[in-house]
Amino acid sequence: MSIAETAKQPAPRRILIIKPSSLGDIVHALPVLAALREKHPGAHIAWLVGNSFAALLDGHPLIDEIIRFDRTRYGRMLRDPRILREFLEFVRDIRRKRFDLVVDLQGLIRSSFLACASGAKHRIGFADAREAAWVFYSQRVRCPASAKHAVDRNLCVARALGLDVDNPKFPLGIRPHETVSARARLTSAAGGPIDSFTAILPAARWPTKQWRTERIAELIDRIHDAGLPRCVLLGAPADRETADEIIADCRSDVIDLVGKTDLRELTAMIELSDRVICHDSGPMHIAAALNKPIVAIFGPTDPKRTGPYAAHARIVATPIECSPCFRRTCWHHSCMIQLEVQTVLKQVTALRPQAEITA
Repeated sequence: MSIAETAKQPAPRRILIIKPSSLGDIVHALPVLAALREKHPGAHIAWLVGNSFAALLDGHPLIDEIIRFDRTRYGRMLRDPRILREFLEFVRDIRRKRFDLVVDLQGLIRSSFLACASGAKHRIGFADAREAAWVFYSQRVRCPASAKHAVDRNLCVARALGLDVDNPKFPLGIRPHETVSARARLTSAAGGPIDSFTAILPAARWPTKQWRTERIAELIDRIHDAGLPRCVLLGAPADRETADEIIADCRSDVIDLVGKTDLRELTAMIELSDRVICHDSGPMHIAAALNKPIVAIFGPTDPKRTGPYAAHARIVATPIECSPCFRRTCWHHSCMIQLEVQTVLKQVTALRPQAEITA
């Protein structure tokens, strides 16, 4: 189906976006949501999302319905008849919702099957979707070779739907009470109000993405010595060990909020920050969506594909032959071992202050 043919379709009344994971990928799909809502203000828009990431979208003003997908539980359905019955009821429930447009931005056989099982006549997805997922689409979008970043690929789908995404928007839907709660938590942890701070998200999901903790500690000390905004460590409870190692090596005072915020409050905390230092991670994409000045540390992954989609981001990477390798394990870890504190600090000090960006 071409864009011209799509334009002749009746305006959808019930729309389902399928993007269950991961955190960064959900952020990358937000421009499609924004453009759909702008073009179809009266439509019912639902989003199918994994339980682990649903909190990011809960209460979003552009979304009418959140459909939670329990991937871990449904992954056991072939071994447990009771879970299989639950999954079949989940599929029947989606079908009963009578969606007339499904936008599958996940591009896997599981997501495209759900698109087809919804009963929607118009099901759009990527022509090169993995696992031959494209077989379940009524419209297959072929992205140009230049569309390497995940956001650019999602925008290809949006344009195929006739949506205006020339200036993509990343609405995170942060609510006023979440900002108030984040500021109160920050004030309590700091022992008083602070006007600006440097948000440091020190952990990475892959061991190969992780910069050495003693160097993060040294970076914090040198940021302090340079008179830059005070450092605040942020992250999930799973990042506690990394944070403890950093704090043990720091000689300067660092505010520790790792594991002390939920996902929504973490997002609000990033919004309050003056600048963000992070690895290739989900929170990096949240910071990019909030148009924060960012220094992002890359090693085994490719910033052209998964880097921050933001004008005020600086990438730090060690130019070695084997990077990016996309490996989750590595015996030498050279891309991170060779990355010096001064290299990162130079990019941090070169960031434009948040006040200049928003002025």
